[in-house]
Amino acid sequence: MDTQRLILFMLFTFSVFFLMDAWQKDKQPQPVPGQAALPGPASGPAAIPVPTPTRPLTAAAPAAAPAAASGAMQKGETVRVETDVFVADIDTAGGDLRRLELLTHRDTLDHKKNFVLLQQQGEHTYVAQSGLIGNDLPNHRTRYTTGEREVKLAAGADRVSVRLNAPSADGVKVTKIYTFHRGSYAIDVGYEIENTSAATIQPDAYFQLVRDSTPPAGDSAMLPTYTGIAVYTDKEKFQKVNFTDIDKGKISYPKKSDDGWIALLQHYFLSAWLPANNTPREFYTRSLDKGLYAAGVIVPVGTIAPGARSSLTVPLYAGPQEQDKLSQLAPGLELTIDYGWLTVIAKPLFWFLQWLHQWVSNWGVAIIVLTVIIKALFYPLSAASYRSMARMSILAPRMQKLKEQYGDDRQRMNQAMMEMYKTEKINPLGGCLPIVVQIPVFIALYWVLLASVELRHAPFIWWIDDLSAADPYFVLPLLMGATMIFQTYLNPVPPDPVQAKVMKIMPVAFSIFFFFFPAGLVLYWLINNILSIAQQWYIKRAMEHAKPGHGKK
Repeated sequence: MDTQRLILFMLFTFSVFFLMDAWQKDKQPQPVPGQAALPGPASGPAAIPVPTPTRPLTAAAPAAAPAAASGAMQKGETVRVETDVFVADIDTAGGDLRRLELLTHRDTLDHKKNFVLLQQQGEHTYVAQSGLIGNDLPNHRTRYTTGEREVKLAAGADRVSVRLNAPSADGVKVTKIYTFHRGSYAIDVGYEIENTSAATIQPDAYFQLVRDSTPPAGDSAMLPTYTGIAVYTDKEKFQKVNFTDIDKGKISYPKKSDDGWIALLQHYFLSAWLPANNTPREFYTRSLDKGLYAAGVIVPVGTIAPGARSSLTVPLYAGPQEQDKLSQLAPGLELTIDYGWLTVIAKPLFWFLQWLHQWVSNWGVAIIVLTVIIKALFYPLSAASYRSMARMSILAPRMQKLKEQYGDDRQRMNQAMMEMYKTEKINPLGGCLPIVVQIPVFIALYWVLLASVELRHAPFIWWIDDLSAADPYFVLPLLMGATMIFQTYLNPVPPDPVQAKVMKIMPVAFSIFFFFFPAGLVLYWLINNILSIAQQWYIKRAMEHAKPGHGKK
């Protein structure tokens, strides 16, 4: 297959790829009958209601949620917690986690600042809340008290805790506890409950994430990523829940389960509530006022007799989508890293790329080494393709004669060309096979570079300080375009002048297409082109030297 057809085939393949990706983002499973967003009490503007479990509670603790207050989330006193990976702000109003700064990751737009995952600033809201369900039990509207304002993880300590005391109500004393661990993005959020009343209680606890639907800063409209909710259970596996699906009532995730988790995802980062397996839970999502959405899980605390105590802890993971760590935290949590429909290729590709990085200590160099290895693996296919193209180049004068002989009779000319291919044992489709084989690898690498937080802000050389972002000066796309133009001169010139012009224009158009791709992906294709040129030139020279009469005077 000649070069212009290869380029057209690649453009068609990438167009289909992006159309499929857009379709998958737009289309979600239809709602399962009987499964809908968890209903809640009516609320005033921007009020966040307390969830209500579908199972009936005991008579001593009816499922009556307190009336919703109007207005924005209340503001109390702030408790600041500093660890080796976090700076966290806990508000005594509700005991909410209102701000979470990640010390080992830089801001998307301003690399001099740390990345902030949870925050409530301007129109952007993303907070973690929790509470108990039952008469007068503390929830995310309760005013807690604590004597702590600045808490730091001490040198040599493995953990640090913050204890928030709720007002005693009807003889029930509740303490909310945040526990931060060294080197971990998992935060334990728990409750200690003491029943000093004369009645047995059976409370439930809810843990929820509240966020607006705005994509994270720096998210490209050209290369959009998923921002929304995800639910996982062992039976139904990983399911995405778009914010628009919640508005439309298109809810298909399992409502009740004995395992699984619920999470909020955005590019490179997530937050997820991870209740222990083999315990009942009830997932819920709901649309709130002022463009906010809640995603949470309700977990029963159990029966607490008079004079007895009980406790419950649910971990909150809030941090980067690091494959190795996520798979150890909870089953299926690594699925939050979206490698698209070629995950089966992308995952081992990332693992191998990560292994190479351990040796070369530079992700760009690791991509170059990976390209060389892939090229070596595909060498037999590429060699056969370039031999076919070299033979077609040698036959170019005869093809021109056929064109002159048959003129505008394209049917007879094509028949004559096929006879010539058959006689010379040339497969006109042979040049397409290496491209077809490499397209899945290319697309899988695209997702690896786009979705792997390990490559976020990964520098290469000089002006390229982020391989997951586009080349700011378009140097790599222009170099790649130059290599594609050079390749056209190694291939046979099409007999049709219109096709010849298209062949010259396509490399330029293809380079512009790559202006928006991650620099790491363009680097892969550039190195692949350079190796292809070297291989093609060598094979063409060898075949020309092997022609009968070559070198004779």
